[in-house]
Amino acid sequence: MSHIEKVCFDRILPSKLHQPPTGRMLMLTKGPARAAFEISKLWTNGKTLHIRFLNGTAQQKQIVKQFAPQWTEHANLKLIFDDAPTAQIRIAFNDDGAWSYIGTDALGIPANQPTMNFGWQDEGVVLHEFGHLIGMIHEHQNPNGNSIEWNKPAVIKALSGPPNNWDQATIQHNMFDKYSQTQINGSQLDPASVMLYSFPVGWTLNGFHSAPNEVLSPVDMTFAGKIYPKQPVVAGPVELTFGTAKAASIRLPGEEDLYKFTAQTAGRYTIETQGPTDVVMKLYGPSNTLIAEDDDGGVGLNSRIVRSLMPGDYLVQIRHYNRAGGTGTYSVKVSKS
Repeated sequence: MSHIEKVCFDRILPSKLHQPPTGRMLMLTKGPARAAFEISKLWTNGKTLHIRFLNGTAQQKQIVKQFAPQWTEHANLKLIFDDAPTAQIRIAFNDDGAWSYIGTDALGIPANQPTMNFGWQDEGVVLHEFGHLIGMIHEHQNPNGNSIEWNKPAVIKALSGPPNNWDQATIQHNMFDKYSQTQINGSQLDPASVMLYSFPVGWTLNGFHSAPNEVLSPVDMTFAGKIYPKQPVVAGPVELTFGTAKAASIRLPGEEDLYKFTAQTAGRYTIETQGPTDVVMKLYGPSNTLIAEDDDGGVGLNSRIVRSLMPGDYLVQIRHYNRAGGTGTYSVKVSKS
C-alpha cells in the first residue's frame, strides 16, 4: 500500500468480537505457492454481488469501479455497481480507515450500514479490500511457513497512533493472531500477495519486511480461479423427502450440490449430512437469502444446521471443504421437530 503505516483491518461480526481467528481456512497447496481463503465465508460459485455506494465523490466511486473487477477476471463472481437497495455490499468513504468484512459475513450487517470502507484509496487498497470481499484473509496470519517475528512494541506504537488509531484488541486480532495450525491445509506465505500488509523492517525482529503489493500476484490470480472456477459443476436442485436420508456424492472438484425442500408449517428444522466426506453446507430461504452456514457442526466432519423456519421454499447448498480438489460420498437429510 502507498503509506507503510496505513493498513487495513478486518471487520468482524459482533457475535465474534471476542473470538480469535480460528475458523478453518482453505489454503490450497501446489509447491511453495498458496493463497488463503476462510472456508466458511465463501460465496456460492458464480454469485452476482450487487454493490451500493453509501457516500463518496464521483472520483472515489470510479477508482473502486476501475480496479475491483480485476478479481472477477479470475474468480467466477460478478460485481454489479447498481446501488440496489438490497445490495449485499455497501461501500462508504468515511474517515474510519480501510476495512472490510470477510466474504459472506457482509450478509449479517444491517442494510443501512457499510460492509466495506475506504478511508484512503489506490489500486492496491481496492484490490486488498475486495480480496476480503471474496473471502481472503490477511496473508501474514498464515501459520504455515510464517517467518515473521514481530517487534510488538514497535507495531503497537505505530498502529496506536494516526492514521490508524487502533486499540490493543484490534492490533492483536489483525497483526499477531494466527489461524490454527490444526484447522488449515496450506504451505508457504506468498510475499507478493496483495493481501500481505506493507510494513517496515522495524516492525520485526528478524529483518522480515514487505514492500507495497499494489497488484494481484500470480498466486492470488491462480487460486481465486480455483476457489471460484469459471466452469462450475452444479448438480440439482434435488427435492428432499422429510426424514429420509438422500445418498449423494461430490464427483468432481468444485462441484456444488443443490437440494430443495418446502416447509409447510412454521417450526424447528434440522438439515444435516452424514458420511466420510468433509463438507460445508449453506441454507438459503425465500428470496435466496442466506440463513445459515455450517462446516463441522455435525458428527465428525459433517455439517448440521438447526433453525426455526417459516413456511416457504428453501435451498440447501453442499460442497466439499476443499473446493479445488475434494470429492467423496455423503448423505443429506431434512427433518422437523
